[in-house]
Amino acid sequence: MTSAVLRYLPLPETMFEAGRLRMSWLLAIMALIFLVSCVSAIGMGAFPVGWYEFLALFADSLGIELPIAVTEQQKNVLFRIRLPRVALSVLAGAGLAVSGAALQGLFRNPLADPGLIGVSSGAAFGASLVIVMGATWLPGLSQVFGMLTLPLTAFLGGLSATLIVYRLSNLDGRTDPSLLLLAGIAVNALGGSAIGLFTYIASDEQLRSLTFWSLGSLAGVSWSSLAPVAAVVIPAIFFITRQSTQLNALLLGEAEAKHIGVDVQRLKLHIIIWSALTVGTLVALSGMIGFIGLVAPHLARLLTGPDNRRVLPSAAVLGSILLTLSDLASRTLVAPAELPIGIICALLGAPFFLWLLARQKRGGNR
Repeated sequence: MTSAVLRYLPLPETMFEAGRLRMSWLLAIMALIFLVSCVSAIGMGAFPVGWYEFLALFADSLGIELPIAVTEQQKNVLFRIRLPRVALSVLAGAGLAVSGAALQGLFRNPLADPGLIGVSSGAAFGASLVIVMGATWLPGLSQVFGMLTLPLTAFLGGLSATLIVYRLSNLDGRTDPSLLLLAGIAVNALGGSAIGLFTYIASDEQLRSLTFWSLGSLAGVSWSSLAPVAAVVIPAIFFITRQSTQLNALLLGEAEAKHIGVDVQRLKLHIIIWSALTVGTLVALSGMIGFIGLVAPHLARLLTGPDNRRVLPSAAVLGSILLTLSDLASRTLVAPAELPIGIICALLGAPFFLWLLARQKRGGNR
């Protein structure tokens, strides 16, 4: 009964409500752009791999020999550097975008994203704590968890920051959007000051690692480091997208959602935990990457409307496209050097964020 009610909630009309054909065209265009982005990211860079070489190397991995000359260097670049890096950009873009879309739907606030509500800074604080103080304060933790120490502390830091913001933004049993943003700003400031303190006391080697966290980078990823991240983020994305119908119910308000059978508090807890797990795990591998969780969900809503059954998967694809293209720009604009991907994402996301604020201001003055 409850699931049937949730599926047929009265949502506002969108530009794609006229029929499934237009939505099918949208999905086809998004899939094409996604494919072109991935192929371009694989082939372009300081050491380019042409289309013919790419096909020959791909065929060779399947045991098929093509009459195209390829070198061992091209093979190493493709399979050991480019492919895992593009895979991480796709995974991280989808994870950040889905987390941002879910948090926006949960808090019913279009300005909410994993960075604004403290998840990213909390996760970076946890990672910075291990990098700088792990050898002296937490030596036993590294011995017990090994390579999982950094993702674990990043996850705990992101989760703690999110729960603090969530508790501070609760007012009489409901989430106040203004309190949410103010609490997020305060937690981000605390996290930034703590990271600044770690930067001050860090050694040269630790300082290089902290710079990685503050600016973000997809460099240095390998299949072995990507595998545990994928094992966490892919199930998290799947679980969050399965909550799309209940997130639609929240569009009516928390009281109305409760009346039709949604366990609002349980939904909030699950979304917060899975989003913190996703963002914390990604931050542990790629550092702080902002604005993807804000820009991709809004683009998805502009294209598909407010229905989270469409927004969440569309945001995942758009987030993957945006981060893949941002990473491509970061390693080609100043090749053979590399720009931090956090700078590229900020240059992309900050103007969009300002446009969004101006758009909301115009809407509020009507």
